[in-house]
Amino acid sequence: MALHLHQLSVDAHDHAALARWWADVLGWRIGYEDEFECNVVPPEHTEDPVDDTATWLTGRTSLVFAPVPEGKTIKNRLHIDLAPHIDQDRDAEIEALLAKGATRVDVGQTPDVTWTVLADPEGNEFCVLSSRDR
Repeated sequence: MALHLHQLSVDAHDHAALARWWADVLGWRIGYEDEFECNVVPPEHTEDPVDDTATWLTGRTSLVFAPVPEGKTIKNRLHIDLAPHIDQDRDAEIEALLAKGATRVDVGQTPDVTWTVLADPEGNEFCVLSSRDR
């Protein structure tokens, strides 16, 4: 059995604003939006049907943001990891995220880790990993 990791759902106070922030960060786009959700999809995403399982399973995961009345209060149990390519300047990418409204976060990581923990504008933690080519 193989299921496709179709989308990752994120609760948000302002779901549309947070979805747009993530779309900008990832270079993705808004695929669908209403008062109940805002879906962020990769650039190649299409609404065309996929006829075979093998192709279906190769599709990239999207993000969906849903409004909730409560704010974030504790560390995420699930988070997003971003990774720059070895040709990219990792520190510059982190600075660009900070300029867009991300903040540095201490979740107990030690100084020798190879990732940087940040939070999006609503406080959801995510990591920028070391540069890699796979």
